[in-house]
Amino acid sequence: MWKGNSPGGNQGSAMEEELRGQGNWGLEDAPGLLAMASLPIMPTWPLPLASSAFTLLLGALTSLFLWYCYRLGSQDMQALAVGSQAGGVSGGPGGCSEVGRSSLGSSGESGEGPRMEGLVSRRLRAYARRYSWAGMGRVRRAAQGGPGPGGSPGILGIQRPGLLFLPDLPSVPFVPQDAQRHDVELLESSFPAILRDFRAVNWDFSGTTPLPQGWSPPLAPGCYQLLLYQAGRCQPNNCRRCPGAYRALRGLRSFMNANTFGNAGFSVLLPGARLEGRCGPTNARVRCHLGLKIPPGCELVVGGEPQCWAEGHCLLVDDSFLHTVAHNGSPEDGPRVVFIVDLWHPNVAGAERQALDFVFAPDP
Repeated sequence: MWKGNSPGGNQGSAMEEELRGQGNWGLEDAPGLLAMASLPIMPTWPLPLASSAFTLLLGALTSLFLWYCYRLGSQDMQALAVGSQAGGVSGGPGGCSEVGRSSLGSSGESGEGPRMEGLVSRRLRAYARRYSWAGMGRVRRAAQGGPGPGGSPGILGIQRPGLLFLPDLPSVPFVPQDAQRHDVELLESSFPAILRDFRAVNWDFSGTTPLPQGWSPPLAPGCYQLLLYQAGRCQPNNCRRCPGAYRALRGLRSFMNANTFGNAGFSVLLPGARLEGRCGPTNARVRCHLGLKIPPGCELVVGGEPQCWAEGHCLLVDDSFLHTVAHNGSPEDGPRVVFIVDLWHPNVAGAERQALDFVFAPDP
């Protein structure tokens, strides 16, 4: 039996004395004996040994911290190496804008992959040197491991942004209107003025006459657009011709008007036209569709979920999901017309928006 000056030793002596005084024991005494036998016997912990253990723990934590810092530095160097080895894309504003340029109907899947990843990383490091890394966790991860041939962003392959995948953003094909209540209400209240502007620039879309001034060449058969903002750049002539729409754009709080991902304008789809499955360039934006003229037979399918526009009302679409647009109506129904505006995703923070505006700045 353990004997000594420690608390465990005193407990052992007391238990031994009690057992000696019991004499004979029966089966009914077994629970008591087991309880006394389970009393903790704890020798005094030597102070030098405790100090050594604390020193070892502190050393292990220091080594872990140094390893973590090394890993962060290695990832930054790998991202820079990808950018430096890639050729054919300039690091200047022109190169970035050309790669990031996307119109209202473009899919954004340019196939740049690692080259774009290196370019974004270099631009982001330049931004951090000028300002700060504060709040840049998600943007850094997007720059270092953006969507590419080897990446697997999105949900079950139906969300495939072509240029920039910002991680940890809530992803749904149709975003609730409450997420952008101010801008939705402003656009819907401006519906009469925007519709008037469209009637002022409208034409017959027959294809037999030259393309009117301001209208872009068709993205696909039967798909036309007139842009007030293209890739973050204002189109002055079109804005002057559409004062009501331009005034509404100026009042929006989350319009991507300083970013190559930002576009705004009229989108026209003729009867029988169809835009097959495509994905937008980034999940950092939400596309707002204001219905202007919606004949029967028009359909929008985003991420496998079908929806339809309504005149005078907005739909908020995450176009980084695979989406299809179709006008299945008859020629007598006329074209489908919507006013499209690119807004920031509501869960992209202010610091992230500022950094992405720097990285994807439009042409001067």
